[in-house]
Amino acid sequence: MRNLSPTVRGSLLVLAIWLLPVAPLTIAEASNKPVLHGKHWVAVTGKPLAATAGAMTFSRGGNAVDAACAMLAATSTMWDTLGWGGETQALIYNPGTGEVKGINALGVAPTGATAEFFREKGMVYPPEYGPLAAVTPGTPGGLMVMLAEYGELSLREVLEPAMQMAEGYPIEKAQADNMERRKDVLSQWSYSKRVFLPHLEEDNSQARAAPYPGEVFRQPDLLATLEKLVDAERSALDAGKSRKEAIYAAYDRFYRGDIAEEIVRSSAEYGGLITMQDLDGWQVYIEEPVSTNYKGIDVYKLTTWVQGPVLLQALNILEAIDLKSMGYNSARYIHALYQAMNLAFADRDFYYGDPYVPPEEPIEGLLSKRYADERREGIDWTRNDAETRPGDPYRYQRGKNPFLDLLEQWTPIPPGADAEGADGFQQARRMTHDEAFVAGTTSIQAADADGWVVSITPSGGWIPAFVAGSTGIGLSQRMQSFVLDERLNPYNVVQPGQRPRATLTPSLALKDGEPLIAFSVQGGDTQDQNLLQFFLNMVEFDMNVQEAAEAHNITSYQMQSSFGAHQAEPGRLQVTSRVPVWVRDSLAEMGYDVEVVERTYSPITAIWFDKENGTMWGGASDYGEDYGIAW
Repeated sequence: MRNLSPTVRGSLLVLAIWLLPVAPLTIAEASNKPVLHGKHWVAVTGKPLAATAGAMTFSRGGNAVDAACAMLAATSTMWDTLGWGGETQALIYNPGTGEVKGINALGVAPTGATAEFFREKGMVYPPEYGPLAAVTPGTPGGLMVMLAEYGELSLREVLEPAMQMAEGYPIEKAQADNMERRKDVLSQWSYSKRVFLPHLEEDNSQARAAPYPGEVFRQPDLLATLEKLVDAERSALDAGKSRKEAIYAAYDRFYRGDIAEEIVRSSAEYGGLITMQDLDGWQVYIEEPVSTNYKGIDVYKLTTWVQGPVLLQALNILEAIDLKSMGYNSARYIHALYQAMNLAFADRDFYYGDPYVPPEEPIEGLLSKRYADERREGIDWTRNDAETRPGDPYRYQRGKNPFLDLLEQWTPIPPGADAEGADGFQQARRMTHDEAFVAGTTSIQAADADGWVVSITPSGGWIPAFVAGSTGIGLSQRMQSFVLDERLNPYNVVQPGQRPRATLTPSLALKDGEPLIAFSVQGGDTQDQNLLQFFLNMVEFDMNVQEAAEAHNITSYQMQSSFGAHQAEPGRLQVTSRVPVWVRDSLAEMGYDVEVVERTYSPITAIWFDKENGTMWGGASDYGEDYGIAW
């Protein structure tokens, strides 16, 4: 087919697509939640109380960055599938410059964390839990850098809602029950036991160890740590320092002072590797994001240290296809999505890694429209390709692929995917493949009338978290996203000072240089699958932001998981009962292993900007506890 002219190739592509089974266009159903309409500001995140923290911050005169930081602090305090010692990644639109900037606050592997170190402990991948699963904390630094550089309020004002919550707040049933389910793991670490299992020592065999739903959950150690940060800011202000300098004084206390010392001491007590040098040398990067243009819309993502470019690659592949004419969630449409994702995620699994550590990722080639054309030409429009492999993007940029030999050895199902691990630090069963695909994170969107827009996908330090001594800080578990075998991904082999390639992926879309949509989602490897479908729901199928957030998505398990045993299940496809039976039958005939579930995991949060009326529309999925407030 490569020898044919582009015109003939395009005609054959259209013919192949139209020969696939078709289903009528499914009209979006009325949403269960109303659209949030705001003229002055919108705050959306994963928990109602955290959205209230954003609203409180707007009400005291903060901008969208201040509000986003307040929501980040609140969700971390609530352990909303993250903790304070996790990682933060953000995209910020600055109305003063018209630019989108990225915030890279992902921790790095500590001193001594090498592939050899973990192999000697009998591991196939780094562990999922405990101090050896921890990279250096990133969320405190990310929050303080965002606030210092782009916010308007003081650290004290932004942290005040989180400090009130650390003093005590009525805990939700979902999180209280999660602590109870994980009590066997948590009870192995004395500091975690003290935080999460307040009833463990009670002389009552019927009592649960974790807090009861609605009980006031108190975290005095975390409160003391947050007070130390505010005290450092206050002392700097009293000494005549500027607002920004005072916030960075708090940053220094966390990463170079007594808080850092306690993190290092307590981690070492349980076999962890983080040193004072690791914390001192780590830094937050304010960086240029990557982008692509899809039918006149510029979509921005963070680069290869997360999976964000996957969305851009998939959009490049799909742009030349008339998706709307296929019919929403028809067999042809689902097949097109699945195959585009196969190709983009196969590239992720081999080429993505930390851009600040050699070797250099081929991001220019990966995002080339010509590379997308090549990848699209390889799609079998009649069947799923269970053997989809990474391509060679180096042909579309300068340089030669340094890993062609490893590329030849690459397999869709990674070696050791079924290994349980023999290490003594595992201390818990491995996550199932389904758990791994949806593991971790919350999402945060904030926007204001002055034009500031923020999208954040923080994560790490989720329950069961190893709490670092008297800090009350739960450390990250992101080490497990590294690989130990370069045949899997030579760009993501663990070494000290390197960031693991994470799944976390905030998104911003601009049209004519102005914000159009801010969107992100909870989950693991499902994130850019959901965000791709959300974006197309709005752009191709004319859904509003709430309809698009609630729409039932498909889930592919063909890509390699970024957690646990890094499994892959080619052809596995989850759909909901809203997909008609004849569509499911057609997909099965095309080689898919179709599972019907009540709801796929898609807790999306988003803001759409109504240019005609000068207002903002907020959306939050009806999947879980995602919630927003607008004014």
